[in-house]
Amino acid sequence: MENEKVLASVNGKQITQADVENMIAAMGQQGQNYRSPQGYEAVLEQLINQNLLLLDAQRNLYEREPAFKAQLNRVKEELLVNYAIEKAISSVNVTPDDAKKYFEENPAMFAGQPTVSASHILVDTEDEANAILAKIQAGEVAFADAATESSKCPSSRNGGSLGEFGRGQMVPEFDEACFIMEVGELRGPVKTQFGYHLIRLDAKNEAKPLSFSDVREELIRRLTAEKQQAAYRSKLNQLKILYPVDKF
Repeated sequence: MENEKVLASVNGKQITQADVENMIAAMGQQGQNYRSPQGYEAVLEQLINQNLLLLDAQRNLYEREPAFKAQLNRVKEELLVNYAIEKAISSVNVTPDDAKKYFEENPAMFAGQPTVSASHILVDTEDEANAILAKIQAGEVAFADAATESSKCPSSRNGGSLGEFGRGQMVPEFDEACFIMEVGELRGPVKTQFGYHLIRLDAKNEAKPLSFSDVREELIRRLTAEKQQAAYRSKLNQLKILYPVDKF
């Protein structure tokens, strides 16, 4: 098999393709940076170095030194604590039925929120914004054309359209303006940290209730985390009865 392919050996100990793959997998997201011939070579070199250092540590009997024993004990205690936490929360289990029950008992949480659709023109100065606004109001230029020509926002490629968004998705000043405007209204300049905006409200959209299928997986994750936290707190409360805790 490909993963059993031997890539190197150190003092007779083989390093396989699987060893390299396992080390890359242990890096998590960062491991993606090593999925190339050069990356694999770098990981292989690291494994070789680790084996060389291990041989040197064993030859010099480092594991008998008091400093190493103290460090090993600290690591062991950390592992035991983490294992104890895993044991304390291991009984937690949230099923799809649990999530469905929570969904049905808390309809307000999944009622959705109204959204708006808006377009804008973003420039650096208030004077520039006012000059563009005057041209639009005088009919000298269409809003979308002005956005394409003058806006420094990437939305300029779409005539300034930002599409649909809900409350809290834009910076506060922009958000506040959009949700009090009427459809078709043009407002500005509105100052934000990015500059000066001319805003046109394109649509107001009613709240769309979320379906259970929309939130099922997120609900299971959330309820699992909540139950695990509750189990963890319960375990600590039990332990505080068994073992005295004094703060000084």
